[in-house]
Amino acid sequence: MSQQQPPKKKATKGNKQIVEENVATVKFYRNMSLIATAVQFLGFAVYAELSTLAVVMTVLCVVAHVASYYFMALISKPKLTEKGDIIETGTDLNIEGGITEHVKDIVILTAGTQLVSMLSEFFWLLMLLLPIRAGWLLWQTVGKQFFQGDPAEEAPVNEKKQKKLMRKMNRARQ
Repeated sequence: MSQQQPPKKKATKGNKQIVEENVATVKFYRNMSLIATAVQFLGFAVYAELSTLAVVMTVLCVVAHVASYYFMALISKPKLTEKGDIIETGTDLNIEGGITEHVKDIVILTAGTQLVSMLSEFFWLLMLLLPIRAGWLLWQTVGKQFFQGDPAEEAPVNEKKQKKLMRKMNRARQ
């Protein structure tokens, strides 16, 4: 005979753990940005061949890195009491489906693009994935609902349910 174990409750994170993970996440993505930018600047210094495209795109990548870092640092900043106890953890940066996933994707894409663009300037075209992804997300959240309407209104009603509903309405009238 095998004993069935009761389903386990999904483990929840404590406030302290969320704050520690947020600090580690911000630090990780900050380091990723700094390393990619430093390697690219080192590549510029070694090869001494700077095109206008490379300079402009590097500046845009650095702006994206700085904005992403400050955004993640701002929303994950915990509120503490005078004693140092945690009142509020800030936003959990490692939660699935949140906006921070997209911000982390921006850092990864820009850092990767900076590194591979040293091989060829055609790799800067990877940055076009940012507006494409933003457009796709906008379509998924706003555009699809606006153009297709509410799916609940279009759902066909089962005949049995329709008859049952009609009987209830008739009883209520009597």
